[in-house]
Amino acid sequence: MTGTDEAAAATAAADAVDDDALYVLTAVLLTPAQFPSVLGDDFPEACAALGLEPYPGGYGLVLGQDGSGARWTVIVDDVSLVAVAIASWDCGMEYDLSPDERTVVAALPGWPLELAVAAPGVAPPHDPEPEPDEDGTVRPPLTPPDTSVWGSPQRRLGADEIALQWAMWRGQISDGEDEVGDEKDEEPEPTASAESPAATSDDPSDESADAAPEAARDATDAGASADPSTSEDPAAPETPDELDADTSPTRSDLNARVKRVLDEVRQYLDSPPPLGRVRSSFAPGGARMLRADGPGWSIVARTDDIAFVLLDDEPGEVTPVGRGPKLPELLEALDAIAVRPS
Repeated sequence: MTGTDEAAAATAAADAVDDDALYVLTAVLLTPAQFPSVLGDDFPEACAALGLEPYPGGYGLVLGQDGSGARWTVIVDDVSLVAVAIASWDCGMEYDLSPDERTVVAALPGWPLELAVAAPGVAPPHDPEPEPDEDGTVRPPLTPPDTSVWGSPQRRLGADEIALQWAMWRGQISDGEDEVGDEKDEEPEPTASAESPAATSDDPSDESADAAPEAARDATDAGASADPSTSEDPAAPETPDELDADTSPTRSDLNARVKRVLDEVRQYLDSPPPLGRVRSSFAPGGARMLRADGPGWSIVARTDDIAFVLLDDEPGEVTPVGRGPKLPELLEALDAIAVRPS
């Protein structure tokens, strides 16, 4: 081999290494207690969306680009390594996340989440050319949910944002307002509705404090459903005509739907749901943040406060449920069966 041939071979080998290298952009956990909600209502459903078995120990999802700029999601079984990387990044510290090849379970084209960052020095993010897997099946690339429509992924993203921005969303509901239904019916009842952040944000991965308040202001200006006795609340319609024409039948129907959701979530106490359907995480003041999902609905609540309900068949609506005499007991019971981060 001539010197020229040797140089060409070395260059080709270097290019191959560069193409195989993964430039890590972010990572998320896929465990029973923490998983990207866009993938499903529970842990087994989220795993199935990626073609994985619901291994109780969970997985780590590493999102990045290869040397050509193509998007890849690398799935590893070293959950601890990914958790340490995420914790370091959350603290503003650098961490070189480089999973061992022996821990790699699968490498899937595309990203399941929208990312606003890209690796420097490579082509802009794009999906790789489709290639058949071992059994000849060509798997379409993973894609984030379309925020121009409303459905189960958008409903779950809205619930995620409420949990992240609880204080802002709770501030939209006055104490007197959220207790009205419970005093009358002795049953948790929806009060006033607002607009889900997932219905207004162009970027479902945006977790900034600006996106959710803007959605709340939009919903307030539009006049979300409210009882006439709370007409001074910013979320109430501006005129009685609007209330009579638009909100009376809708409110009654919404109440029935939310009560159906509460009945369904109570059934979880007698018949345990799939792993991850009910999750509990830290909240200030010694409380717990609860998240429960089911077919067509999501609930976000604090064990020391009220709850919010989102429905597939109510696009963009966020319905607060007053605390009353029964909700605290329900939330405590759900927290007892919920999975928690280790």
